[in-house]
Order: sequence, then structure tokens, then C-alpha cells
Amino acid sequence: MGEQNKDQLEVWMRGPISGISPLLQPVAHALLQIDEDIQKQLSDEIEPYIWIRPFEMANIAFHVQHIAGVIKRMVIYSKGETLTDEELQEIKLEGLQNPEFNNEVLKNRLHEIIENTITYLSSIDSNTLTDVRYLGRKKIPTTQIGLLFHAAEHGQRHYGQLLVTIKTVKGLFLQGSIH
Repeated sequence: MGEQNKDQLEVWMRGPISGISPLLQPVAHALLQIDEDIQKQLSDEIEPYIWIRPFEMANIAFHVQHIAGVIKRMVIYSKGETLTDEELQEIKLEGLQNPEFNNEVLKNRLHEIIENTITYLSSIDSNTLTDVRYLGRKKIPTTQIGLLFHAAEHGQRHYGQLLVTIKTVKGLFLQGSIH
């Protein structure tokens, strides 16, 4: 295999993220990959279609809002904290059309949450990763690493769904089914 520009490699292939515990490297890599990929996917071309729900699927904006929201919520729980009323209200607003949200707002919010999460990951003592934490209002017991892993894997899952939604919307547009 020939020389490849490091920026062309996926985040995990670029090596360790400075200051992050080896045990949390996969979480950091996954989150940074989500951010890089979504920054590229939310192009001007699809801006007019971010609120369309093709075939009753979740819209593009929902997936970006939900990824950011899940990451934020899992970090809150991993700190041993609970959600505020405002944070609970944000869940209900994910995917609801809002003229204040466009691609730039969605991308900037996601980027900020992921950057804050990477900073948070660097502050975690690896010895606390198996400490009990509680999820949600039902106080479901889990661990700090479980919550952080879930933030990464749930974000990756919704990124995959986001790609399908973008392809579906583009296909419908090319067919003339939406304009």
C-alpha cells in the first residue's frame, strides 16, 4: 500500500487522540468520525430537503439533532448528573421543523458537542470507567464506559440512517417526486 495523506484516512487509522485514555480511544475515534462525515454530508445541495420525511422516515435534521442530543445526554449521565427540564424538552423537539435550524446551525451544534465531549473524555480517570452510573428518569444502572460507548455506537447507527435518508431524498428529487 502506497503513501496516503493522513487526512484521507478514517479517524481511527490516524492513531491515538492525544490526552485520551487508551480505553476511550474507540469512543473518541467514532465521535470524531461522525463529526467529519456529517460536516461533508450536509451540503448546500440538500439544505432545502432537511425537513422532508420520505416514506414517513425520520428527516435529515432529526438524525443530526438526535446524534448531538444523545451524545450530550450520555455525557451528562456519565458525569453522574440528571437532565434538566430544558434538556428533556430538547428531546421532544428533535426533528420538528424549525426555521432557525439550517445545515450550518445543525453542523455547528454537532461539532461543538463532539468537541466538548472529546475534552470531557480527556478528563476522565480510567479507573472510574466501570463506576455505576444511572440512565434516565428510571435510573437504569449502567457504567460510565457503557454510557460513553452508547453515545458513540448510537451516533454511528443514526449516521447510517442519515446516509439512507439523504440517498432517498436525492433519489426522490432526481425522479421529480419532490422539488
